[in-house]
Amino acid sequence: MKIGKSLVVVLLVALMGLMAQSCSQYPDNNGITLVSKTDRLSRVWKVDNYKLNDVDFTSLVANYTETFTKDGNYSYQWAILGGTATWTFQNKDAEIQITGVTNQASKTLYILKLEENSFWYYYIDGTDKKEFHMIPQ
Repeated sequence: MKIGKSLVVVLLVALMGLMAQSCSQYPDNNGITLVSKTDRLSRVWKVDNYKLNDVDFTSLVANYTETFTKDGNYSYQWAILGGTATWTFQNKDAEIQITGVTNQASKTLYILKLEENSFWYYYIDGTDKKEFHMIPQ
């Protein structure tokens, strides 16, 4: 009996440890996931909502997409404009650094939400705050 109770305790402690590691660090995430941050990010995203200084301008970027790959490649496409770069997580995975961007300056994305079906972030461009709510394409 003692072995059975000990095994249950060990399994519960291990499960709690796993859950603690899976809890989200992003302010707007809804719950726990076992899917890695890289796997959640790696896909083609399209704009669901765009705000410039808290004012909705979604209609202006309706066809804008961003692609993140597992091997650290990044691309964006908006009408005839497009470019490529590389990405990496930084600051304990709270941010994404985009570097070497074609036709744009490098930038830091501050992650608000990163789930399999939604990716929210903002970045600062001069004095402007640009916030994107993205969904899979």
